[in-house]
Amino acid sequence: MKKEMTSKERVLAALEHKETDRVPIGQGNINIPVIRALSKHLGLANEWESYGYVHGFSDIIWISADWVGPEERSSWTDYNALKKVNYFGIVTESKKYGSGDDEGFYDEYVEFPLENAEDPEDLDSYWWPSADWFDYSTLKDKIAEMNKVWGQEKAVLLHPVGTIYENAWQLTGLSKMLMDLIANPEFASALIGKVADFYISYYRKALEAAEGQIDIVYCGDDLGTQASLQMSPDTYREVIKPHHKRLFDAIHEYGVKVMYHCDGAIMPIIPDLIDAGIDILEALQFDAEGMDPQLLKDNFGDKLCFHGGISVQSTLPFKSTEEVKQEVIDRIEVLGKNGGYILSPSHVIQAGTPPENVVALYETARNYKRK
Repeated sequence: MKKEMTSKERVLAALEHKETDRVPIGQGNINIPVIRALSKHLGLANEWESYGYVHGFSDIIWISADWVGPEERSSWTDYNALKKVNYFGIVTESKKYGSGDDEGFYDEYVEFPLENAEDPEDLDSYWWPSADWFDYSTLKDKIAEMNKVWGQEKAVLLHPVGTIYENAWQLTGLSKMLMDLIANPEFASALIGKVADFYISYYRKALEAAEGQIDIVYCGDDLGTQASLQMSPDTYREVIKPHHKRLFDAIHEYGVKVMYHCDGAIMPIIPDLIDAGIDILEALQFDAEGMDPQLLKDNFGDKLCFHGGISVQSTLPFKSTEEVKQEVIDRIEVLGKNGGYILSPSHVIQAGTPPENVVALYETARNYKRK
């Protein structure tokens, strides 16, 4: 029987492709209606206790620097704000769905401040965010306090997510970005480069301030759809990949792993993502075309680690508790062989998911030992 590890030991060993006492568990997100249902199902006093129940399974904590930037870009920090403007000037509006216990909100992109930009020179006059809009001095204290709360060291993942392609299209609108990737690649590359410049500066400041206490940096873009990539592999290689490589190289300067989130059918560019420098492929949407856990492990398991893999699209919301348990076991047996796997939902657990299935996911992950 393997000696019980701390959360940090468990995650770091898995990332070195070593077998662990059990598979590490990531910190998945859950929509509010599911949290409410979980509170009732478990007999908990309130929604915060439900969050505590779920996060208590995780071997990873998320950390971010404190916002001290201009008020005009600060509404993204207010959970209750109906209209939000983030540090890039990207504008979203909260849209309601459901009612009663099933009521929730999602953010929809409603304004695109660079929708009329056409030339790289058009970007020079834009009010770009500064890494100095964040206070990094509290990072070490935050990590120490969170480890104290959980009673052990946990692996530390740095936020916010470095979404250089997504933030770029959120500035122009997705339709324009998809056209620019083909018809105006010089502009698309310049815009993505500006976004990458910000994240490189932010991550460097945060990693320097944390003095080795951060283990993983979370980056990511949805490059895939349910059936294919959003762009051709050649377009990815020519326009986006060089900026990914710049970003990932900067993170690696500090000896930190890059976790890269990407939904959809992305199998054709996984070798490119590896070449650009990702260490952990996150989400693992196996409901998408061509995404198969065994193929992923067989073809890339010696070069990559994996995070995610439990379907929020089909298994968790629609299948039985026993089927949820079986999917957890199957993922551990395949992706967890010789380490290299952190189990988690493939994305946010969606409204309508039975709370019994949430419990089955986490309890099975914590208690199952690989054969």
